[in-house]
Amino acid sequence: MREGRPILQAEGLSGGYGSRQVIHQVSFSLQAGEWLSIVGPNGSGKSTLLRLLSRVLIPQAGRVYLNGWDLHTQLSPQQVARQLALLPQQPRIPAGLTVWQLVSLGRSPHQPWWVWQLPRADRQRVEWALAQTGLGSLALRRVETLSGGERQRAFLALALVQEPQVLLLDEPTTFLDLRHQLELLELLRRLQQEQGLTVITVLHDLNLAIRYSRRVALLGSGQLQALGSPQAVLTPSRVQEVFGLEVEWMPTPVGPQLCPLRSADPARPLWLGGKGVEAKV
Repeated sequence: MREGRPILQAEGLSGGYGSRQVIHQVSFSLQAGEWLSIVGPNGSGKSTLLRLLSRVLIPQAGRVYLNGWDLHTQLSPQQVARQLALLPQQPRIPAGLTVWQLVSLGRSPHQPWWVWQLPRADRQRVEWALAQTGLGSLALRRVETLSGGERQRAFLALALVQEPQVLLLDEPTTFLDLRHQLELLELLRRLQQEQGLTVITVLHDLNLAIRYSRRVALLGSGQLQALGSPQAVLTPSRVQEVFGLEVEWMPTPVGPQLCPLRSADPARPLWLGGKGVEAKV
C-alpha cells in the first residue's frame, strides 16, 4: 500500500467519562483503504476509543486528525459526517420511522437543509445501501418491528449511505447469525477493496479480526499494548496473558486462525496491568 498522509491519526489520545480516564496515551495512524480491528478483553476501552475517534467524546488530552484536520477543533459536525461514519454497538431506535426513512437520514450531511423528498441521486444511494444490506424488501417496515439482526443491518445501511471515507463499527456482528456475520464482513471487505473504504472494527471474535484485518490493535487497561499484523500481535503467549486462554495458530482454508485449547490458570487475572507488551513487527 502506498504510504502518504494518514487518513486518520491519533496522537497521545486520552479520554473517558467525567473525571475518569479510560483511554491513556493512545497513538496510531491509518492509511486510506486499511482495515484495523481493535481487540481486547471486556473493559479494556475499545468502545471508548471509537467514541473518541468519532467525535462522540471530547479527548481529555491528545488529538485526532481526519485527513490532516483536527477532528474536534477544525471540523464542523457536518464536515466530519461527510467523511466519517460510526455504527455504535447499541444504536438508539427512533420510534415511528420506516427503514427507508432511517437510512435516508444518512444523506443529511450532504444536504444544505433536510427535506424528506430527496433528490433522485440520493434516493438511488439509499436503494443501493438497502440492497447491499439485504433490506430492500423491508424498506417500508418500521424499525422497531425488526429483529435484532435486521436492525443492525439497517443502521449499517444508514452509515453506508453517508458515503464515508472512514467507517467505524463497534461490534458489528452483534445479533447476527453466522451467515449474516460473514456476509456483513464480506460486504465491508468488498467496499474496502473496490472503493478504498477505510474500516475500523471492534471485534470480540479474534478469528474474524484475523481473517479480515490487515492490522490489529490490542488494548489492555485503556492502553495500546500492541499494534501490527494479526500474527505478530496475537501470539499464543500474549493471548494467554490477556485473555486467559491457551491457543495455537492453525492453518485453515481461509488462512491462519487461532485454535483455543483450554482455559489458562483460573487464578490468573484476565486483564493487563499498566505495563504493556510491545509487538515485534
